[in-house]
Amino acid sequence: MLILTRKVGEAVAIGDDIQISVVEIKGTQVKLGIRAPKSVEVHREEIYLKIQEENRRAALVSKDSLGAAEELILGKKDS
Repeated sequence: MLILTRKVGEAVAIGDDIQISVVEIKGTQVKLGIRAPKSVEVHREEIYLKIQEENRRAALVSKDSLGAAEELILGKKDS
């Protein structure tokens, strides 16, 4: 892990496309500004971990469950 010291108004560059700036420091909180291309997803870590968990759960859904869900959505019923 790279550890850097920055003051308000200073930034860190990641590659050519990403810049992280220190916007404000209040007590134990640091407000960061992140400039990145729209193609780069930026999330708080706890949100990122939830997204990853939901993706893992979705990958475990069986084909039968998907078929049943499709029938519910489209209004199809077995005769």
